[in-house]
Amino acid sequence: MTPPTLRPPGQVVEIARTLQLAGFEAWCVGGAVRDALLGLAHLDWDLATSATPQEVRRLFKRTVPVGIEFGTVGVLDRDGRMHEVTTFRHDVQTDGRHAVVQFGASLDEDLARRDFTINAIAYDPIAKQLRDPFEGQQDLGRRMVRAVGVADERMREDRLRALRAIRFAARFDFTIDDATWNAIVASAPYLTRLSPERVRQELEKTVEQVVCPSVAFTRWRDSGAFGALIPSLADVSPSALASVDALPLPTLASRPLRKLLRFAALFGGLDGKSAERALRALRFSNHDIATISALVERMTVHGAVLEAQFRSHGVPADAALRALAASLGRLRAAGFSRLLAARLAVTEPPVPAPILRLFHRRLLRVAFRDAIEVADLAVDGDDLRAAGIAAGPTLGRILQALIAEVIEDPSANTRDALLARARAMASVGNA
Repeated sequence: MTPPTLRPPGQVVEIARTLQLAGFEAWCVGGAVRDALLGLAHLDWDLATSATPQEVRRLFKRTVPVGIEFGTVGVLDRDGRMHEVTTFRHDVQTDGRHAVVQFGASLDEDLARRDFTINAIAYDPIAKQLRDPFEGQQDLGRRMVRAVGVADERMREDRLRALRAIRFAARFDFTIDDATWNAIVASAPYLTRLSPERVRQELEKTVEQVVCPSVAFTRWRDSGAFGALIPSLADVSPSALASVDALPLPTLASRPLRKLLRFAALFGGLDGKSAERALRALRFSNHDIATISALVERMTVHGAVLEAQFRSHGVPADAALRALAASLGRLRAAGFSRLLAARLAVTEPPVPAPILRLFHRRLLRVAFRDAIEVADLAVDGDDLRAAGIAAGPTLGRILQALIAEVIEDPSANTRDALLARARAMASVGNA
């Protein structure tokens, strides 16, 4: 009996019916079938077929040759959503990442080339029939990730499978069967064959999809994947990994900031420059590198001091918070506060949550209410030049001195008071 959760969208059924009416096999395959059997929603339903790519393109009006050399054609349904339709195939040759494929395989041969049994289940949406030659449904029931066939061979065919196995196990809270885990460990020294971009994508998918990424990253560490791919994280501490879990799963609305905060927690045991080098090697964007490395560096500078303050005297006074906000930058204050809260929530003993919430509210209040940047001053460079202070390094130093005084005493941020202080500073400098 077909599980009631296996209900592909009508548009997918239409594509399968078109292929079958033309005399070809058509099966739903991959992650959508797996997730449906687990009762999870999945938007991307792909199909495998006995039709060649050219035959697929003849059958459908709107197609995209997304990977025709590998047998994949993108078919656009009536709503404009693309579904990958891939010809049954088997590998002829592989270099550990890219395979040379040959068409003309059977469905079972096609499923045999897939990575894990839970991803090697096919479903005919017309006959409502499941095809599961490698007991993937049983492994779903066992909550286990297991390689199809001989695990070592699967890892040699595509080194990315080691990282995918770890991510799937962490995402679904599954175990990894012994043979597959041993193959992952054996594969670790060869992971350098993966491009930096693919490694970064696996890291991003992990922080975006996994509620508790520490489970995955502990396996990265213990298998040797971090040692091979990101040596600075080879001995990443349990506390750093736990702090990643303390940050919420990114959602569509909050994804950019939450994702970057999780990375800042992961790299939190490094200094800012070391984090920057590691992120650059992984081909992160310049924006992400700047944000993550700045948060890591500020945590190095301020984290321990603030923890001691919280444990002895509570939340610092507003003047200290203004100085902190000025050091962080107004737009990074919220991210720093959340990152610090995650770090201190997993210390022993944890800093009480009410203190961390109060710190967050007060830090953001002074960051966005008070003057903490030169641009917030009641005077600017033009005002000082009009007051007789020559342009140049001295003028810049005076502006910095003025904002330092205003951070200490916001009431000093008036035009007359600042001009008077600037003239006094200039006269001392000229004496």
